Amino acid sequence: MTTFTHVTVLGTGVLGSQIAYQSAYAGFQVTAWDIDDDAIAAAKKRFAGLAKTYDAEVEGAKDGKSAAALDHIAYATDLAEAVKDADLVIEAVPENPQIKTDTWTKVGQAAPEKTIFATNSSTLLPSSFMDATGRPEKFLALHYANRIWVMNTAEVMATSKTDPDVYRQVVRFAEEQGMVPIEVKKEQPGYVLNSLLVPLLNAAGALYVNGVADPETIDKTWRIGTGAPNGPFQIFDVVGLTTAYNISSMSEDETQRKFAEILKRDFIDHGKLGVATGEGFYTYPSES
Repeated sequence: MTTFTHVTVLGTGVLGSQIAYQSAYAGFQVTAWDIDDDAIAAAKKRFAGLAKTYDAEVEGAKDGKSAAALDHIAYATDLAEAVKDADLVIEAVPENPQIKTDTWTKVGQAAPEKTIFATNSSTLLPSSFMDATGRPEKFLALHYANRIWVMNTAEVMATSKTDPDVYRQVVRFAEEQGMVPIEVKKEQPGYVLNSLLVPLLNAAGALYVNGVADPETIDKTWRIGTGAPNGPFQIFDVVGLTTAYNISSMSEDETQRKFAEILKRDFIDHGKLGVATGEGFYTYPSES
């Protein structure tokens, strides 16, 4: 067993809320932090929705376990307050290098000496932020796949400065959390999962930008041709179009930057962020 009791999750968006809820479901005491009261109100709705989803899709959840998980979650908008008792801090703030660096600088100054730090960044290397924490030996990456209760992988990736014991503790935490730890042997942008997934999504975005095919046709082709349950634009909607925009807008590839412009102009600026808002490339039924 790990010595972790209290887990703080920074960011309560699509994946951050899942990480926090799954941690609470596994029995950890969780503090969910976000930037303001409106974000926390939205997080509470996400957690309530996750409890219903677990009831429907996770064996044993209906026996009161999914509802009990909600009682294990506390909320904070003050960062220092959120991390003051944390054994482990998992960061899931927007995929923006400056936001992540600023966040880790503040966390490093506020968290107790015992705290271990993990970034859930999906594309950025943990070594990019390790020195901002002030304790790089206690910092690594812990990356989850979306729909964490089904796609239950947790990629653990150290930096050259990560203490091996810290790495082992985080691997054990992932197991206790109900995940399958994927031990990544060296730093790799995109880790294992996104090293496979991102080229698919980039190719889909390029086909769309260049007018080769529409999203429905691209998705249908992928599903039929590979037997996969979802096409790339369905995946974009699940991941969230804001995340897709943040990644594409930082690309050195002109086509990917054009894709980012389309995402912002035609979707994000109109509140169409994907499954989380009920509309993205596709429309989705309300959870209420």
